[in-house]
Amino acid sequence: MSPTRRPEPRPEIMGVAPYLGGESHVPGVSRIIKLSSNEGAFGPPPAARAAIAESAHDMSRYPDGSARALRDAIGAHFGLDPARIVCGNGSDEVINLLIQAYGGPGTELLMSAHGFSIYEIFGTLAGGKVRKLPEQELVADIDAFLGAVTERTRLVFIANPNNPTGSLLPLAELRRLREGLPPEVLLVLDGAYAEYVDRPDYDGGVSLVDAGENTVMTRTFSKIWGLGGVRLGWCYGPPAIVDVLNRLRPPFNISKAAAAAGIAALSEPRWAEHSRAHNHAARARVTEALRAMGIRVWPSEGNFVLADFDTEERARAADAWLRRHGIIVRAVGSYGLPHCLRITIGTDEECTILIDTLREFAESNAPWDTARG
Repeated sequence: MSPTRRPEPRPEIMGVAPYLGGESHVPGVSRIIKLSSNEGAFGPPPAARAAIAESAHDMSRYPDGSARALRDAIGAHFGLDPARIVCGNGSDEVINLLIQAYGGPGTELLMSAHGFSIYEIFGTLAGGKVRKLPEQELVADIDAFLGAVTERTRLVFIANPNNPTGSLLPLAELRRLREGLPPEVLLVLDGAYAEYVDRPDYDGGVSLVDAGENTVMTRTFSKIWGLGGVRLGWCYGPPAIVDVLNRLRPPFNISKAAAAAGIAALSEPRWAEHSRAHNHAARARVTEALRAMGIRVWPSEGNFVLADFDTEERARAADAWLRRHGIIVRAVGSYGLPHCLRITIGTDEECTILIDTLREFAESNAPWDTARG
């Protein structure tokens, strides 16, 4: 019998494990507190909900392929030129387009050891080589990046704040990185959590984008704006790169509902300010409480904390304990951090339940060294 013949994919595709998002359900548990996907604590703004409902009346018509109204709204909100904005089906699509455009076979993509996994996935799928570089205390090491550049390096990805560690690089370090990279290397600054940063010296990347032709910053509506379910993201970049992305992106990649929700979310009075203030206070409360239990919590500027349980066994036990109580957090073994759990900052009530449940876990298990928190 002759062997079965069938179409075969490119080899690199089968070498990539599918991306797995945060879980939403625990079998046999009815009340779920989902703290696994870094979704906004308060969901979408009321104006966005209303805009999505209103968009249903015209869903038979194709959307504006250029997403002009959405780009205008983003530009007005952030003080950016709309002509230099490209919108995507989540910032993931924008990231993928950048890698497809500037990466591929024979090229290298540099990222930090514990950087967002989608960079590695898309970089590998494009046929390029992805190199993960060591960090210092879970913070991207700029010297490691600069020392790793070769003639094949074409892309450098930095999430700032970083997921899943929560670490933040100061602008001076980002400038040092940009100045030390060859001009033909594209630096991508992923600002998915930028709106949560509460530091006056923070720059999400605008100054670096405006300073040259080789830096792009990306943002998402999935986090502070609570629109993860409609998939909406964007980037701001130099005109030449924007031109390339507009040639590459699919037509009508932004639905009418997503565009309407994004425009409305940006118009909601003080939504970002309120959400950021809540996150700042709640994150501090969770951090302090966990450290008092002897659980190390790494510094975070996002809407989550990285809780370090010291060993993989203890992290697994804590995760199982939380799940039995209907609390889902994110195990991050796939990020090379099997001893840690990433915990989204939820509402005040959710944070209280989380703290109480982890305290019960700590009291029910081997004594913690409270000095190490």
